[in-house]
Amino acid sequence: MSDGNQFQFLNNQALDNVMLLKASMTNFSYGNHAHEEYSIGITLSGRQDFFANGKLNKSNPGQVIALNPGDAHDGESGGDAALTYEMLYVHPEQFVPHLKALNVRHAEQFRVNETVFSDPQVQDRILRLARLIESQGTTSSEYTMLMFELAEQLVRYESKRVLSRDIKRQSRLERAKEYLQDHYQDEVSLDSLCQVACMSKYHFLRLFKEYTGMTPHQYWLNIRINRGRQALRSGVPVSDIANHLGFNDLSHFNRRFKPVFGITPRQYQHLILIP
Repeated sequence: MSDGNQFQFLNNQALDNVMLLKASMTNFSYGNHAHEEYSIGITLSGRQDFFANGKLNKSNPGQVIALNPGDAHDGESGGDAALTYEMLYVHPEQFVPHLKALNVRHAEQFRVNETVFSDPQVQDRILRLARLIESQGTTSSEYTMLMFELAEQLVRYESKRVLSRDIKRQSRLERAKEYLQDHYQDEVSLDSLCQVACMSKYHFLRLFKEYTGMTPHQYWLNIRINRGRQALRSGVPVSDIANHLGFNDLSHFNRRFKPVFGITPRQYQHLILIP
């Protein structure tokens, strides 16, 4: 890894389902991917350029980046200056109780409308949560308070973001997504997906890409990488994960994992499992 590209993943046993990424990038580019968590962070220096939600986004120092679970995106350093940023990955299960307490309707489907925005209050909560994750003296009450305050600030940007007005079509595409999630260990054929979605091949390919930001194959690979990351956090040996997920070998797993997280699976597991 180039000295100009550093990725540090941190978690805290007191904070379930929350992870912090501290990153510095000069010439690294993320491949197109999506997370199962909310990805909420701050650009500290340089500029982060990334394609998400149908447009090119540019985040300058001090700006907030907010990606919802399933939002496909890539990312790279924009301009000449090195990019540094911090990103929180918060599982929806962490947000839902707070959202319900804030009387948000359909809290399970909560989405942040703005992908890049400036807000000192949101920025403050993100950075304070990041410091808690780094701290060894975190109490659950401190964490709960800050997570509630972050949810409270983000509710101002609430949006359900309907991607298509055709509810029946959405339902068919959701069935295809669920089929891929249930069969992530299998080689799923395009014909099978088209049957699940009740669509012709090329019609399905076009609509699925519009709906998810990824092709069906990219979406399937993304699911496998996320399942692999979960196994890494549980301490499962890297070689066992590669075999379980159906990758040809460990190098194949490495090639798929690194463009998403910036480091190899073994490096990621080493960082996460450090006491």
